[in-house]
Amino acid sequence: MWNNTKFTKLLEIDYPIVQGPFGGGLSSVKLTSTVSNAGGLGSFGGQPFSSEEIIKTCNEIRKFTNKPFNINLWVNDRDARLAIFGENDYKKLTELFKPYFNELGLPMPERPTNLGAKFEEQIEAIYEAKPAIFSFVYGIPSSNILENCRRLGIKTVGAATTLDEAIALENAGVDAIVATGFEAGGHRVSFLRSAEDSLTGTFSLIPQVADNVKIPIIAAGGIADSRGIKAAFALGADAVQMGTAFLATSQSNASQDHKDKLFTSDAKYTTLTKVFTGRLSRGIKNRLTEELKNHEDLFAPYPLQSKFMGLLKAYPATENSNPDFKSYWTGQSASLLKHRDAKIFIETLVKEMNRK
Repeated sequence: MWNNTKFTKLLEIDYPIVQGPFGGGLSSVKLTSTVSNAGGLGSFGGQPFSSEEIIKTCNEIRKFTNKPFNINLWVNDRDARLAIFGENDYKKLTELFKPYFNELGLPMPERPTNLGAKFEEQIEAIYEAKPAIFSFVYGIPSSNILENCRRLGIKTVGAATTLDEAIALENAGVDAIVATGFEAGGHRVSFLRSAEDSLTGTFSLIPQVADNVKIPIIAAGGIADSRGIKAAFALGADAVQMGTAFLATSQSNASQDHKDKLFTSDAKYTTLTKVFTGRLSRGIKNRLTEELKNHEDLFAPYPLQSKFMGLLKAYPATENSNPDFKSYWTGQSASLLKHRDAKIFIETLVKEMNRK
């Protein structure tokens, strides 16, 4: 049976379908619990939240499901360049973006000082809340953290964008690997080399990883329907992670205009850009991505660029803003989307996968 894999056995879930975890406030309790209740693995991106907020979120999710769910964090949440990004650099950044702030009638902001929660603090919430799965991107937690998770019965899942990263994750002792190709929406989560030097496609990456690691492999990037699932399994994957397809559903916390945008022809045209956060990520092309694509040297490091762009209202989770300046994260297969309800989407996938 297609759903009887190393991954479903590891987590004791019905279907090897993982909802991609969304950072930036795009995750929701409703989506996470809906996917888990439907037999998949619901996920929640904890990257923007404090330890207290993560614990509260886990408690909320448990009110709606008793099934396993996944909390995702960023291991590397501060770019090293922050230490040398001075006031003169910030002045150049504001000069670059001043016309856009003026166009929206917004004042030029002072340099943001609150850069958000740190991974070292957030991990304490994982220990306390004890989600069934703790997944992570942008690196590998310390051996002490991974051992604590094992001791507490928390399964660990790391993300790899290259074969070398997948091997490093297995050697570190994680329980499963998300092998994510450059087709995926959102951030390119490379950690051994730069994201620009780690742009392997999903269907090239999966068989390479399958030939070299023994732990379960979750294929991610450009998978939006049952055809993608079948292809990933044929290449050696034990599960699939689907992001954009779940982001588009009513249960996600993406703004309605973001969800609607995913069903338009605009979603066919994506690009890799650093304009929104300072880290390479995939979203729909717009004025900002095109007009500033030759000025990446002036962008601030993560998360300062992200905080700065938030002041330009580039990605409010619930509020509409000028689409010319907004980040519409999406993968390369948005044109395949058909469903706006997560439960119906999973039911459709299961039905199609059950056909011989």
